[in-house]
Amino acid sequence: MNSHKTGEKPTNFIRNIINEDLSSGKHKTVITRFPPEPNGYLHIGHAKSICLNFGTAKDYQGWCNLRFDDTNPAKEDVEYVESIKEDVHWLGFEWHEEVKYSSDYFEKYYEYAVELVKKGLAYVCFLSPDESREYRGTLTEPGKNSPHRNTPIEKNLALFKKMKEGGFKEGECVLRGKIDMSSSFMCMRDPVFYRVRFDSHHQTGKQWCIYPMYDFAHCLGDAIEGVTHSLCTLEFQDNRRIYDWILDNLDEFNKPDRPQQYEFSRLNLEYTVMSKRKLQKLVENKLVSGWNDPRMPTLSGLRRRGYTPASIRNFAQRIGISKVDSVIDVGILEASIRDDLNVVAPRTMAILNPIKLLIENYPENKLETLQAPIHPQNKEMGKRDIFFGRELYIDKEDFLEKSPNNKYKRLTLDKEVRLRNSYVIKANRIEYDENGDVSTVHCTYDPETLGKNPLDGRKIKGVIHFVEASKSIEAEFRIYDRLFFNPNPGSFDTLSSAINPRSIKIRKGFVEPSMLNAKPEMSYQFEREGYFCRDNQSDGLVFNKTVGLRDTWNQ
Repeated sequence: MNSHKTGEKPTNFIRNIINEDLSSGKHKTVITRFPPEPNGYLHIGHAKSICLNFGTAKDYQGWCNLRFDDTNPAKEDVEYVESIKEDVHWLGFEWHEEVKYSSDYFEKYYEYAVELVKKGLAYVCFLSPDESREYRGTLTEPGKNSPHRNTPIEKNLALFKKMKEGGFKEGECVLRGKIDMSSSFMCMRDPVFYRVRFDSHHQTGKQWCIYPMYDFAHCLGDAIEGVTHSLCTLEFQDNRRIYDWILDNLDEFNKPDRPQQYEFSRLNLEYTVMSKRKLQKLVENKLVSGWNDPRMPTLSGLRRRGYTPASIRNFAQRIGISKVDSVIDVGILEASIRDDLNVVAPRTMAILNPIKLLIENYPENKLETLQAPIHPQNKEMGKRDIFFGRELYIDKEDFLEKSPNNKYKRLTLDKEVRLRNSYVIKANRIEYDENGDVSTVHCTYDPETLGKNPLDGRKIKGVIHFVEASKSIEAEFRIYDRLFFNPNPGSFDTLSSAINPRSIKIRKGFVEPSMLNAKPEMSYQFEREGYFCRDNQSDGLVFNKTVGLRDTWNQ
């Protein structure tokens, strides 16, 4: 049974089209493709397309191809190929059969171009780039025909063959489609189909010196693979006319069940840029540590920061698919990871900014093993050992010498609070370091308050977290915030001027001893601090903050 009959998945205009195509018999199955260019790392915007293409095909018991649009060797690299494959797998999707490349079809693309030349629908043009722009016209004025437009077919065939054999220099000539220089759509004014490039290709080496343009290769790759629904973002809406024109004019593909292109709105996210070119500039200018910097919107960056595949898939489902461009509140993405980690993340305690507590009435050589739930809402996850002794660490933010008001529920002098999953303590006096900062708080504890309220009915309103000093493990904490301080960083002349100077803070502190065995990318809730994961690029014990327990950005 197809999902389009069960109604289990939320509908959108693309699913409505697919339902109609299946019902009418136009297609018997659904075949999609995800066609990234291997010229950078995938980002959260690509995740929307991945979830749409792979998810839709899966829901209809069809399949999705992973096909690299590797038609520009000057900007491509095997590093990007491998990172893209890893990201797709990490998101939880499997492509159909082997990975495909546009370069797999270079010979066929050339043959189809020759067919268009033979039909008088393509020609070799020797206009310079400046001349081409002049001849192209403007949005209000039609273009002019190239002086090479009416070159005889036989001569065009010979010239195109010479291009293929390396007989022309880069930029000397191109193969153009003969469409309509007066078209109101600029993309239809004799678009370029092939150009000369002598760069070595990461898949084909030096075998080719002419490479097809995206608009030429994309539709042909879809048609060769039998793709039924070619799903693109809205910036390709006008280019659908080229897509259709090429397939309509090739004998093999001029048939009712050939691929059709459909466009949806791309993801625009607050405080983020969604351009691989701009993201690459951030990397090249060392404004970030690399493509996988946890502040980057790349999938590898989000993964390193602690985002889970489930949270990103859920985010893609929440924002939905439409034809309307909009800017998505980044809070929706952050809510998706909170919702996921709240259910699955084990709880633990960590002290990011430590000061020492000395429990004066606790025996010096005694160490007590207590138990705390791994997850308070999921008893099946069990319990963990925590420790209590004479010396403890708490966070500086949990202590003030004097309470600022009656609502303050943390530790102050002559006031009691409960240590989480442990005893009630009272602060009595303070030691300061040479800078005048609090170094040690001397306290007493009530031994009758483990797991219960004071016997005399005292009301204890505050609870703070802690780790026992002798068993604690030193750790580094990287507190990440949004990379840009403005919701629309693309509006700045340079991205560097929009960088949030407080987008990363590094703290040194302590964690529970069990965290020594934390696995890279494993997520935890540091109680009262937020969600963190162990960094997957560091040898030491380094934890990256994924997101706070609640949205405090606008508070």
